[in-house]
Amino acid sequence: MKEEDFFYINNILHYQISDKESLSFDFLKGRLFNRLKRIEHESLIKKAIGKNKAQLKIFDATAGSLIDTIIFLKLGHEVVACEQSKILFRLIDDAIFRAKKEYNFFENLSFINSDSAKIIDSHSDSDIFYFDPMFKDTKQNTKRSGTLQKIGNILSLEKLEDTSPQILDHILKKKYKKIIVKRPIKSNSLYEKINYQVKGKAIRYDVYIKT
Repeated sequence: MKEEDFFYINNILHYQISDKESLSFDFLKGRLFNRLKRIEHESLIKKAIGKNKAQLKIFDATAGSLIDTIIFLKLGHEVVACEQSKILFRLIDDAIFRAKKEYNFFENLSFINSDSAKIIDSHSDSDIFYFDPMFKDTKQNTKRSGTLQKIGNILSLEKLEDTSPQILDHILKKKYKKIIVKRPIKSNSLYEKINYQVKGKAIRYDVYIKT
């Protein structure tokens, strides 16, 4: 990561990935903003969370573009979101700073730049552990969102690997209430003993509950 590769356009922080592409995030306009306006239609993830009137503590082990975290926040829950990439963290943190003026739900967010494996034990009281690992075909599948392509490229630049299976295996051996793992609809599960699944056309949520 080179400091000179960060730059501002219209007060929005960008990162220059290559000569042809850069990445930034904005929760106040554009694609991410339009997604946020339709959060009430996010029925799949709401079904995976379950009906809860009380505020839940959710640990998002793979924050990424922060969209799923924001869904949790808008549903009234408290979230600790962890992002290992230093580049993504700075870009998202910039977007949060600007969006705080419009959205008060960010008050319930703790956004951390760390490897989830290093801090997850200190959040063992979470009601839900959430995993949305980068799909292995993201870099090769040009039909996927341009943002996901760029995120994949940044992770490659930082030489970061998806450690979700190892972290999930660690949590499964601990005390937990519920684990939700987002997967492509036809992909293998990260762990076989699933309690139930919530399926859409392209993705599904594998849900694990401690009994």
